[in-house]
Amino acid sequence: MGSIMTDSDGNVFESFDSIDEAEANGLQGLTHCLAVVRVNGDYLLGWNRFRNRYEIFGGCMESGETARESITRECREELGAEGNFEYLGVMKFLMMPDYFSDKKRTEFGCLYGITLENRPLDDLYSQIKDRREILKLALYEDIKGREPISEIDALLLSYYK
Repeated sequence: MGSIMTDSDGNVFESFDSIDEAEANGLQGLTHCLAVVRVNGDYLLGWNRFRNRYEIFGGCMESGETARESITRECREELGAEGNFEYLGVMKFLMMPDYFSDKKRTEFGCLYGITLENRPLDDLYSQIKDRREILKLALYEDIKGREPISEIDALLLSYYK
């Protein structure tokens, strides 16, 4: 079976599986969690200063964390947001060498969805605790086709309706 897509960095989004969340936590190679965030009837993206593009939220799991603990921590840091995360499934990637590793590698990540209460973006931005990584927020429909957006992340939006 073929992959879902390859981005301009050569990273391959190989598959998305709706396996049980507890089973996902036991996967060898589970490295990160991502969250698709809906607000004001649209998808919310953050400008990642290290990658110079808009992305969904999340990041690397810390030692001893479950996937849910990781996404809760990441969204608290990157959005100042907490709430009921809906587990959506597991993503499998073939990652190209980058600042995390100088080798190609297979990684798994858990995908979650969350809907935040409708608020102005400035209000949401004021809640961000770690502003070293996320410099600004935008709604997907406002920037689609006009600003750089992670290609895989743009596709991941469709997994949370």
